[in-house]
Amino acid sequence: MSLIPEIHRRNVITTLPVNLLTKYFPEISEDQLKRLEVFHHEFAKWNSKINLVSRQDMEHFEERHLLSSLAIAKYLTFPTGSRILDVGTGGGLPGVPLAIAFPDCQFTLIDSIGKKINAVQAMADTLQLANVTAKQIRAEALPGKFDFITGRAVKSLPVFISWIKNKLKNGQEKGIRKGVVYLKGGDLRDEIHELGVEPFMNIAITDYYPELEFFDTKRILHFAAEDLLKPRPKGHKKPQK
Repeated sequence: MSLIPEIHRRNVITTLPVNLLTKYFPEISEDQLKRLEVFHHEFAKWNSKINLVSRQDMEHFEERHLLSSLAIAKYLTFPTGSRILDVGTGGGLPGVPLAIAFPDCQFTLIDSIGKKINAVQAMADTLQLANVTAKQIRAEALPGKFDFITGRAVKSLPVFISWIKNKLKNGQEKGIRKGVVYLKGGDLRDEIHELGVEPFMNIAITDYYPELEFFDTKRILHFAAEDLLKPRPKGHKKPQK
């Protein structure tokens, strides 16, 4: 059942300008677009209570948070039925936009801060996202394994990978390698060198949004599970947490 009539019955007022979303995602459905609008509305409400992101970022929410999160959807299509773990989700980024983009996948969004997770679960409930579960837990303590793990500038690459590599399933499906899909900006050469594993793909987000200067230094890093799960050479230093 479409979410749109339910939203109209609740008299939810949305103010999100959708020109960038429809420009870069012309295939987006009306239902998905409405969910993203309502996510922005609900995020703004929660942000006024618990400060999920800065005020300046809220003024550029579509670009800095929705398009940023959905860059992963530009890069790959998660196979139907995939289990995806979003670590350090904060206010549900990139997990909630991706759950809207991939309704046939299951998303587990985790963060160590309870008030943020409460907000994420409340937003997922409002959006009627049955494919989202939010949990207050550290990645190391979470049971189970996942096809893909996402994160957005949560920690340095070596620390982030040390938290989650044992939560990965190995292999590939429909030609897509399972693993970590990480969003981060800046010069990442030192972090990749310290990690000791090269990303399978290292994509400039400006490849997808060439007119938007905000993404000039932002990248998508895809580390294949098979590479992360290989034994490290002797003498390789563990990252400082």
